[in-house]
Order: sequence, then structure tokens, then C-alpha cells
Amino acid sequence: MTSSAPASRLPVAVLGAGAIGRMHIERIVAHPDVRLSAVADPSDAARDLAAALDVPWFADPRALLADSRDTRAVIVATPNATHTPIGLDCVARGLPLLVEKPIADTVADGQRLCDAAAAAGVPLMVGHQRRHNPILRQARALVRGGLLGRPVSATVMATWLKPDSYFDMAWRRQAGGGPVLINMIHDIDLLRFLLGEVVSVQAQVSSAVRGFAVEDTAGALLRFASGALATLAVSDATVAPWNWDLAAGEAAHYAKQDVDAIFLSGTEASLTLPQLQIARYRGKRGWHEPLTLERTPVHRGDPYVEQLRHLRAVAEGREEPVCSGLDGLRTLQATLAVHEAARSGGTVRLAQD
Repeated sequence: MTSSAPASRLPVAVLGAGAIGRMHIERIVAHPDVRLSAVADPSDAARDLAAALDVPWFADPRALLADSRDTRAVIVATPNATHTPIGLDCVARGLPLLVEKPIADTVADGQRLCDAAAAAGVPLMVGHQRRHNPILRQARALVRGGLLGRPVSATVMATWLKPDSYFDMAWRRQAGGGPVLINMIHDIDLLRFLLGEVVSVQAQVSSAVRGFAVEDTAGALLRFASGALATLAVSDATVAPWNWDLAAGEAAHYAKQDVDAIFLSGTEASLTLPQLQIARYRGKRGWHEPLTLERTPVHRGDPYVEQLRHLRAVAEGREEPVCSGLDGLRTLQATLAVHEAARSGGTVRLAQD
């Protein structure tokens, strides 16, 4: 298999060839809009993959960027702590970039990257891929079209079991490697995409099951600018199917479950995800009256494939980012507030622009 392709496909380099980087690479080589220009990752596996795909390999991302004549956009899938310095190098070279979530380790570093990209006029996207899923796009259209009336509450579950082997990597047993920043961050971004900005956070975390330094379970209460409230439960130590990843069928390596994991309620109707079930009254209203249940499934689509199409469109100035750097930064801010609220036992209020 080679990555040779017509020149019309946008050449994209991938920095970092771990699990998410390889996922991007697999989709790039088969994509009609982009092609793989180079890979940067110090591992032998990455070197072998680049050789199999007949593209240049670099151990150091900065070496790739210094020799970026055949690259027009970059995907940054390196460890979180490196997102900002590598992202700044991409911006300095005028290369549009998609940074995997989270945009950075800290809000301050994420702000530095956003400010630099804005000052240089370089497009910056953050890889919250759910925003490209047809299910979530339809949910957003329904909510924005007034289906719910006034949004009142949301209940979100991300509960499943990560196998013991998952924790063989030391960073997954340490602070920052738990389900809040790995999993809950996606649900917070999804809620922001549907309901708007988060203004305050309360939370608790627990490591009672595994006893690691990092949490295995967390619960959070989010208040939105509209006044709507959301409760989120996340755990990677439970035998349960209630999470977006298993229910939405985005990735083939998960067995798809026929369940919902997200429940939105409003003054006129309610909506579930990912099944898009709608409950509302067709006549007299009130808890003694029958509710009408409807479901209109949408066609499935790979959000990572759509994200690559969008990356090219943004790089060429034809579309605005679906998840901009500032969007990703606000999601990170709200997610980090979960840990801050759990530590303090109080309410963390988020600054609004």
C-alpha cells in the first residue's frame, strides 16, 4: 500500500503515530481530499509504517516542520504537553493545523496557541470529532430549531470498563490520565455544542475501585448561561454500555450497543442521543397525559473522515472551523474546572468573554 495520489489532494503531515495518529493516517491514505505527506514519531513502528506508505519519516516533529515543502496542513497527535510548543512551530511556518484534544495541558498554554494562530492568521482546529458526526449535527439542528423549547436539563453517562492492560502505560495511572480528561471532555464539548457556554461547575471524583493516583470515576454538575443544568457521570471501572463510544458506533473496534447515553430535556420536548428519540405531547400537556415517542435515524458517517474533508476546506479558506482553537480552549477550561471543583469542594465559576 502506498500513499501516492493526485496532486489535487491536500498534503497533510501527521505528528505523532500513537493510536489516534495511526487512526488519522489510516483514513488519510484512503481519503479523496487529502494525502499523507510525512509522519513524525520516534518509534520504530512509526518508521516502519512510513516506509510501508512510502512517505518521509522523521523522529522529531520539528525536523519534519523544517522540511515541510510538501506539507500544506498538519495534524498534531503528540502527547498533550507538547501540543502548544509544536503548535506554535506550525503557526510560525504558516501551516494550518488540527490539534487533537485537549488543545493543551493548561488553559494558559492553550490561550498562547490561540493568540499566536489568530495573530498570524493561521487556521487552528481542535479534534473534537463528535461535532462531525451526522447524529450530533442532527441533534444540534433540532435543538437550534426549537424542538426542546427552553432547554432545562441534560443527563450524560460515560460508563464502561477499560481492561487491566490499558493501565500498563504509567501515564494512565497518574493525574491527568483519567476519564475526566480522556472521556468526559468529549461529553462536555458535546453539551457546549448543543446548549452553549458553561458558567459554573461542581464535581466529585473517586479512585476507590483501582486505588490509582488518578480518578476512575467522577460526577459533575454544569450550569449553562441559559440556566440549564447538566449532570455528567463518567467511570472506566464499571460494567455498563451507557456511553457515546459504544452507543454511537463511531469506531469499528467497539461492539455497538443499542442504547442511549445522553438525555436532553426542555419545556416542549426531550431528545436522546445517539438514537435521536423525541418525546413530546401532541395534545393536552401534563404528567398524567400520554407522551408521543418518535425516532428518525440518520445515515451513519465516519466523523474522522468528515473532519479531514473539513480540514482541507478550512486550510483553503472555504469554511470556518467547526471546532476552533477558542472552542477547544473553552471545553478544556470547563473540563479542568471539574478537577478544580473536586479539589476545593466548591463551585468553580468560569469567566465569560
